[in-house]
Amino acid sequence: MQSLKAKIRDIPDFPQPGILFKDITPLVLDPASLRRCINQLIAPYKNTRITAVAGMEARGFIFGSLAAWELNVGFIPLRKPGKLPYDVQKVDYALEYGNASLEAHIDAIEPGDKILLIDDVLATGGTARASCDLVEKLGGEVVACAFVMELSPLKGRDQLSRFPVHSLITY
Repeated sequence: MQSLKAKIRDIPDFPQPGILFKDITPLVLDPASLRRCINQLIAPYKNTRITAVAGMEARGFIFGSLAAWELNVGFIPLRKPGKLPYDVQKVDYALEYGNASLEAHIDAIEPGDKILLIDDVLATGGTARASCDLVEKLGGEVVACAFVMELSPLKGRDQLSRFPVHSLITY
């Protein structure tokens, strides 16, 4: 994991003073590191019966779509409101600085589908929890939640206590 961790750049005071942003750009720019990251992210799920991978806008699309490709399953984009052109199901949730929503097409998940949820970072857990709620609202079962990195002092894992959580890098 050290080689992956070395590819994540710290940017102080972004998006506001006091925040240390973890930038994945160097990781996704390096093909060998990106492949290693995806392989390690999906390793616990290669022999499970996952029917699709869901990823949250926007960086979850990067890792989620590549994971779906490697697992030979479909990818479900979980998007901000107004971005999907078909009928949608929506969940609203609270953030530390306001409110947000996620949407998915109503036919993206069939009842009983086994979904692996993937994103770049687990911070406070609000978006990940809302994503799990949306998958379940559509009739799917969240098999696990997988993250490239986890900011453990923010206790996001507590929001996901009903689900297995797999994080490659923990800060």
